[in-house]
Amino acid sequence: MPRLALISVSDKTGLEDLAKLLVEQHDFQIVSSGGTASALRSAGIPVTAVADYTGAPEMLGGRVKTLHPRIHGGILARLDWREDVADLEAQGILPISLVVVNLYPFQATIAQPDTTLSQAIEQIDIGGPTLIRAAAKNYAHVTVLTDPSQYTSYLEQLPHPSPAFRWMCAQQAFCHILDYDRAIADYFMRQGAPPTPPYLRLEGSLHQSLRYGENPHQAARWYALAPSGWHSAQQLQGKELSYNNLMDLEAARALAAEFPGQAAAVVVKHTNPCGVAVRPTLSQACLAALEADPVSAFGGIVALTQPLDEAGAEILTERFLECIVAPDCTPAAQQKLQSKKNLRVLLLAELNQGSPQTVRSIAGGLLVQEADNQAVDPSQWRVMTESPPTPEEWKELIFAWKVCKHVKSNAIVISKNQQTLGVGAGQMNRVGSVQIALQQAAQQVRGSVLASDGFFPFADSVKLAASAGIRVIVQPGGSLRDQDSIDAANQAGLSMVYTGIRHFLH
Repeated sequence: MPRLALISVSDKTGLEDLAKLLVEQHDFQIVSSGGTASALRSAGIPVTAVADYTGAPEMLGGRVKTLHPRIHGGILARLDWREDVADLEAQGILPISLVVVNLYPFQATIAQPDTTLSQAIEQIDIGGPTLIRAAAKNYAHVTVLTDPSQYTSYLEQLPHPSPAFRWMCAQQAFCHILDYDRAIADYFMRQGAPPTPPYLRLEGSLHQSLRYGENPHQAARWYALAPSGWHSAQQLQGKELSYNNLMDLEAARALAAEFPGQAAAVVVKHTNPCGVAVRPTLSQACLAALEADPVSAFGGIVALTQPLDEAGAEILTERFLECIVAPDCTPAAQQKLQSKKNLRVLLLAELNQGSPQTVRSIAGGLLVQEADNQAVDPSQWRVMTESPPTPEEWKELIFAWKVCKHVKSNAIVISKNQQTLGVGAGQMNRVGSVQIALQQAAQQVRGSVLASDGFFPFADSVKLAASAGIRVIVQPGGSLRDQDSIDAANQAGLSMVYTGIRHFLH
């Protein structure tokens, strides 16, 4: 008895060769419908129309073709179950051993800019996914092929495809349906979607299994969720990236993105900036950023806003660093960097492009928020004290505020001459962060600027900053006791500016 194959494909790549070999060399009888049946007949390949096989004509302009018990009974029958075999015999149904189906080109249709909703709806396949799902469910007895790339492997498996091959094809079949249904769901969500999507879909492809996570006892994997990003960066040299490397690299990238068009260098340690500088040249910025806190910079991550040149590479190779990322690198710089064979050097052209959302896991769920991408707009800031900042101090305020945004809260940044001098990060109270930042700044603190990511609920931090020689403070404002801080600043002769926006980072 010939074996039965059901073939219905939109992508007809390799169709004729497959069908011809099935019929001529492997004694298959082909059942097909619509355009697939026409294509096979035109190629001189014998085919039985679905309507002739089922005895039921196509309906509704082709919307109903394969939804029939003779089709699905033949696909779903468990041939090692006597009850199923008896049902087939009672109904005169033949088992179907091969299902070759790929779906209407929905994704290609909606990719066309002039596609209407009604046109898109007509490309939503109904029978195809049903056939694929049925065959994949019954993979123990049926092989399902959803991609022309599988045809050769299947023919090599004949006359009896192995259970492992059928299982693999079933896995690919369910993924094929998943991708198809996701494209439809996403399209419908974009058509008059509510302001808050009721579902969150996160799916990425495994880019790399990492050696471990934050600690050696934690397994970790790296998934790519978008066409571009860190997985598309070019690694010029160095060891394999670790979980912690990637976390620090992203923190450094996000801060470097605050200085487009400027020669800036960012040094990050444990996701907090420990040295940031803007200078006329990149090499000068590298030197200033490393000297801002040379102790913390040991083993740090460096992000650069401009292509790395030989002078910059000379400075960076004098220190022990874990990673360097830049938009590009000159050949001379690359040669210089090779003296540090374990130093990871990456090129990421899209250094300014980050994710529009941040996602954090909690027990039983996820927290999703818009990324803190609000641009700095000093025109909206307010001078709250009797003494306003000078033009140079305004420039410094902007620099310090940009850096402070990327420091873990409670965050304090002290800077002078476009260089960080002290950073207080992640303390349980703001006074503690001020003290740490002042200690780091040491003798250089006089005449500098202090930025705070949140308001001062008491005047103690302002008084402490004034006693150390801070000249200007920038903070969000918004405390019930703002006036206490303003009064303390006026008494000390400080300038204080309110931004009206805070930048907590947890």
